[in-house]
Amino acid sequence: MAEQAVPTFVDEEGYGVIAPAAPPLPKLDKTRAEQRRRLFAPNFDLYLLSVVGVLCAIGLLMVYSASIDASFLATEDASTTYFFQRQLRNFFIGLVIMYVLMRLDYRIWRRLSIWMMLGTIMMLVFVLEYGDRRLEAQRALFQGSFQPGEAAKLIVVIYMAAWLASKRHKIRQVTYGIIPFSIMVGVVAFLVVLQPDLSTAASILATAMTMFFLAGASWPQITIVMGSATALGVTIALKLPYANQRIEAHLNAINDLTQANDHVQAAIAAFLNGGLFGVGLGQGRQKFGALPFPHTDSVFAVIGEELGLVGCAVVIALYVILVYRGFNVARNARDSFGALLAAGITCWLVYDALLNISVMTALAPPTGVPLPFISFGGSSLVAAMASVGLMLSVSRVSAQPQAPERRQVREVLEKGAPEEVVQPNKAELKRELKQKKAEEKLVQDARKARQKMRQEEIDKVRERLEQRKHSGPEVVESPINPLDTISAKELTASAPPAPVQPSVPTEPTTPVEGTEGTESDPNSNLGGGNRRGRVSRISCR
Repeated sequence: MAEQAVPTFVDEEGYGVIAPAAPPLPKLDKTRAEQRRRLFAPNFDLYLLSVVGVLCAIGLLMVYSASIDASFLATEDASTTYFFQRQLRNFFIGLVIMYVLMRLDYRIWRRLSIWMMLGTIMMLVFVLEYGDRRLEAQRALFQGSFQPGEAAKLIVVIYMAAWLASKRHKIRQVTYGIIPFSIMVGVVAFLVVLQPDLSTAASILATAMTMFFLAGASWPQITIVMGSATALGVTIALKLPYANQRIEAHLNAINDLTQANDHVQAAIAAFLNGGLFGVGLGQGRQKFGALPFPHTDSVFAVIGEELGLVGCAVVIALYVILVYRGFNVARNARDSFGALLAAGITCWLVYDALLNISVMTALAPPTGVPLPFISFGGSSLVAAMASVGLMLSVSRVSAQPQAPERRQVREVLEKGAPEEVVQPNKAELKRELKQKKAEEKLVQDARKARQKMRQEEIDKVRERLEQRKHSGPEVVESPINPLDTISAKELTASAPPAPVQPSVPTEPTTPVEGTEGTESDPNSNLGGGNRRGRVSRISCR
C-alpha cells in the first residue's frame, strides 16, 4: 500500500513550499493518566504529615533559642548547642520510627497489645525500684534518657483501642465495661502516681475516658468513672506536699495574679514582653534565669515572648489542624480498632498541648507536661512521632482499595471492570485469578468427559452396523393378518355360492404323511399352506 503523502501548503506567489502541517496531537489516555496519578500521589494523609513537620521545625528552632543558657550551664560554658544537638538526634530517631510504623500495617499491633501492656507495667514497676531520682521524682531510666511514663501513654492508647474494639456492644454491661476498664487504667495510673507524676497520670486517664466514651459507653458509666477519678485525684493531690502547694497557689492566683508562684509570673511576664509580634527570635530575656525550664515545660512562654501573640496563634492553629486531620483519619478508618487508635492518639496529643498551654497562661496549676513536638525531651518527642506514624498507617490502609468479595471479583473478571469499580490489590487479584483458572480447568475436564462419552456412543453404533453388515439382514416378523384368525366355516358362510360345474373325473389322491387337515375335516386349515397362501392373496387383494 502506497504511503500517504503529508499535506503541505504552497505559497501562491511562488516563494516555495511552506512548512508541512503539524500532525494531530495524540489522544489523552485517561486510564493511563489515572494510573500515573495514583502512582505518584501519596497514599497517606499528607496534610497531617505536613502539620507535624512544621511543629517539629518550630520545636527545633525554639529549643535552639531557649536552651542557650541551659547548654552553658550543663556543659560549663563549653557549648551553646548541647540540648539542640540532643533534640536533633531525638528527632531523627523519631523520624525513622515514624516511617517504619507508617509502612507497617497498624492491625498487627492489635495482636501484640496485651504483651505491650504487660511490658509497660513491668517497666513502670522497674522504674520505681531502679529509676534515676531527679527533682524529688523517680521517673526516668538510663540517666534520664528514657521515661516509661511517656511510652505508657502510647501503649495505653493501643491497648485500649484493641480492647474496646473487641468488646463492641458489651461495653455497656458492667462486667464487660466499667469494671475491666477501671482495673486496667487504674493500675497504670497508680504506678505513674507513685513516681510521682500526676500530670502524666491525668493525661492517661483523660485519654482513656475519651476512648471509652467514643467506643459507646453510656453516660452513667462515664459519670461514675469521671467522678471517681476526680475524687481520687483530689485526694492524692492533697496528700502530696508539692501538689498541694501548687493547687493553693493557683487558687490564690485566680483572685490576684501576683499571688501566683514564680513559674507562672515569669511566663506571664514573657507574654507581656512579646506583645503582638514578639521581640524577635533569640532576643527573649525571660529564658535567662527568670523562666524555669525554658526549653522543656516553659517553651510556649518563650514562643510568646520572641514570636508574640501571632506566633502563639500559629502554634495553636497547627494543633487545631492536627485535631481535624486526626479525627478525619479516625472517621475514614476501615475498622473500629483503627478509628479508636487514631482518635485516642489525637486526644492524647491535644490534651498534653492544652494542659501545657493552660499552665503557661495561668489557667491550670503548674505541671510537668511537655508541649508535643516542640518541648525538649527524647521520650516525649519519639513517642509523639511514633503515634503519628500509627495514624499515617491507618490513613494509608484506609486509602488502599478494599478487597472485594469473591462474587464481585468473578463478575469483574467475566464482564470487564468498569471505570467506577475499584481494582483489588495484587495479592487478592492473584488469588482470584488462580481460582478462576481452577474453575476453567474443571469446565474443560467436564467438556472432555462429555466428548469422550459421545465418542463411545458413536463407536457402539458403528459396531452394531458392522455386525449387521456381516450377519445379513435381520428377519423381521410380518404383522398378523386379521384374516388368518377366521375359520374355514366362517369364510365359506360369508362367501357367495360358487357356480355348479360339470363334474370331471379325477384321479384318486393319496394323502401325504404329516398333513394335518383334509377337505372333509371341518377343523382343517383349508388345505394347509396352499390354502393359507390363497387366503393371504385374497386378503391382499
